[in-house]
Amino acid sequence: MGVALIAPLAACTSSPGTEPTDGEPVKGGTLTYLINQATITLDPAVSPGNATALMTRNIFDSLVVQTEPGTFKPWLATSWTISEDGTVYTFELKDGVKFHDGTPFTAEAVKAALDHIVDPETKSQNTILLGIYDHSRVIDDLTVEVTLSQPFRPFLETLSGTELAIQSPAQLALPAADYKPVGTGPFSYVSWDQQKMLVLDRNPDYSSPPTGAAHEGPAYLEQLRFDLVTEDATRYGALTNGEAQAIAAVPAADVETLTSTAGFQVLTASVPGVNYSLFFNSSRGLTSGLRIRQALQAATDVPAIVKNVYFGTYEVATNVLGPATASYDASAANSLQGYDPDKAVHLLEEAGWTETNADGYRTKDGQELELVWPSYLGANTIVPEAVQADAKKVGIKITRPNVDVATVISRLESGDYDIMDGNISRSDPDVLRDAFNSERSYAVGGWNLSRVNSDELDQWLDAGLTTNDQDVADKSYAQVQKKVLADAHVLPIFVYQYILGASDALHGVTFGATAQPLLYDAWLSE
Repeated sequence: MGVALIAPLAACTSSPGTEPTDGEPVKGGTLTYLINQATITLDPAVSPGNATALMTRNIFDSLVVQTEPGTFKPWLATSWTISEDGTVYTFELKDGVKFHDGTPFTAEAVKAALDHIVDPETKSQNTILLGIYDHSRVIDDLTVEVTLSQPFRPFLETLSGTELAIQSPAQLALPAADYKPVGTGPFSYVSWDQQKMLVLDRNPDYSSPPTGAAHEGPAYLEQLRFDLVTEDATRYGALTNGEAQAIAAVPAADVETLTSTAGFQVLTASVPGVNYSLFFNSSRGLTSGLRIRQALQAATDVPAIVKNVYFGTYEVATNVLGPATASYDASAANSLQGYDPDKAVHLLEEAGWTETNADGYRTKDGQELELVWPSYLGANTIVPEAVQADAKKVGIKITRPNVDVATVISRLESGDYDIMDGNISRSDPDVLRDAFNSERSYAVGGWNLSRVNSDELDQWLDAGLTTNDQDVADKSYAQVQKKVLADAHVLPIFVYQYILGASDALHGVTFGATAQPLLYDAWLSE
């Protein structure tokens, strides 16, 4: 979200005498990477946004790395033990690591970083990742003990994410207005304009890559530059004319062309977590009615929208969870209202919306059936237009007021909307707790955009959270997947793919556990 101004685009530069030999990585060069979404902050503890994670992953390291689903290896922590009751984690830390500001990385830094997330003053949208955090205790400079108030099955998974990355305690001690992102990562902060760009320089002293990295020591690239360009055509044009070497969110209509064009490549990864979906506000207004929500499901021709809008690039979502997520239950699709406009009409008439006005929209007691779905700069506009058209066919009016960032946040906090859209990236099914737990509204740091309040859902989510029995977790999360679809709190649209368009000169890009591009091993051959 945010206002986008197109920044001047920097071409790649390489140092003399560093041309590639037999595919050997080249040191030097500036990677210009165009992103399509702004971020409201560079503090990963505050913002869960995809753009924040993409950029700040280069600044911050984590205690552990997830090398494959459910497998965790050392990063800033060299080893760890877990108490029998699953509530106490003791981490041994890597020695000799320093933050970009010169502050030593110690157990005190880990404690400060975790305390920062749960501090109410931080106003973090990521508190769910440490929701049962009790306290941390410094044993010595390189040993920290983290105590949870109850067993938390996905704790290592949450620690591996950028949101819980370790920040400089010296920086966290400053007033929020003076905040700058300072980590131990391969790149350090240079400058940021929220509406234009973020510039990062290589950390020449980097010594703490995660397990599984392709090399050790400093990154190959000399500089990273993330430019905000929300217009798809402008991003694509900048890549193809050489002004940028990488772009996020390649327009679906251009994926096939770019793939077959000499000198370019398309890299993709399936994003785990909650699929890109529409979330219907169940707590207020017309969408508090079950039949209205079910009618929206039945009125929307999701397969046609995904085919026509994304040209086969994305897979149609039939479940709230993506198939790359643990505990994914394919049978939950049976709980979803499939496309059936006649059924949508029947549901609306059952709800008392039997009359139509001159514009073709349904009315009841003089009230028009109108739903509000706020729009903002950088938001998806193509899918909403298609949904609007389908809804109009059965007499539902969907309006899309254009609002600024502050207004979007205000509406999210107050619940002043009927529909919102988005996805949530996490590899663990605990992501469902963030999306549907009664206590996880946006106002308190969550992403319950449907504003669901269900004791039954909360019980299943808690059961999946605290158990160490995978069968129990799978069954609990299966119930959640089926329930939120049957009660039409959500309408899944597509399985989100990260689609990275790049010059063939870019090498070494990999994807993390949440399909996040990783640039530590990346290099440019020209």
